[in-house]
Amino acid sequence: MSRLRRLFQASVDATKRAISGNLDELMPPPERPIFSFNSKQELSKWHLYSDSEFGGLSSASLQITESENGGTSGIFSGNLSLDVCEGSKWNITRSGFCGMRSKKFDGFIDLDSYDTIAMKLKGDGRSYISTIYTENWVNSPGQMEDNSWQAFVYVPEGNWYITKIPLARYLPTWRGNVIDAQMEMNPSRVLGMSLSVNAEGGVPGARSGPGDFRVELDWIKALRTE
Repeated sequence: MSRLRRLFQASVDATKRAISGNLDELMPPPERPIFSFNSKQELSKWHLYSDSEFGGLSSASLQITESENGGTSGIFSGNLSLDVCEGSKWNITRSGFCGMRSKKFDGFIDLDSYDTIAMKLKGDGRSYISTIYTENWVNSPGQMEDNSWQAFVYVPEGNWYITKIPLARYLPTWRGNVIDAQMEMNPSRVLGMSLSVNAEGGVPGARSGPGDFRVELDWIKALRTE
C-alpha cells in the first residue's frame, strides 16, 4: 500500500471512530517517552558543552553505565570551575557551567497534548536547569537561534527521584537570561532539550559553588496530568 493511501486510510479510520463515539482511541496516551538512557546508542543523541569553549576550565562527560541488576542509566558528570584560561581571546564575564544538549530531532516533536515534563534522576543535591528548545518565532526575524525555555530542577542527593515540571513553569530565555515579556511556549514545535548546571545560582538550599557534579538519568517523558 502506498504512503498516500495509508495516510488516507488512517484518516478514514479516525473519522469512523469519532463518528462511532469511540473518543478514547483518539486521545494520545497519558505519557510520551522522549529519551530513555537504556543503551550506549543514546549517547549519539547528545552533545556536551561547557565554558571551556570560551576560555573557561569546566569539564563534563556523559556515559551509559550498567548496574549490578542489569539496568542501564546515563551519568552526566564533571567539574565546575570559576577560573578562566590566561590569555584567552574570549572576554567572558562568567564561567562555571556545563550542559548536555540533545541533537535536533528529525523535524520536531509535538507535545501540545501534554502539560508536564518528567525526569527520573539521581543527583548530588545541586540545582540543574532543564531547557526546551522550540522553533524560532519569539526572537527577531533573521536570528538563527532556537527559542529556549528554562526551568530549575532540584535533584536531591541519594535515591532515585522523579521530578515533574509543568510546561507553564518554563520561562523564555535568551543566552541564559530571562526575557522580561509575556510569552507562551509553542509545545507543538519542540526541536530539542538540554540539562545544564551552573556553579552559582539555582534554587535556595541547593548545593552550589565550584567543584564536582554528578547526576544519573533514567528517562525523560512528557505527561498529561489534566
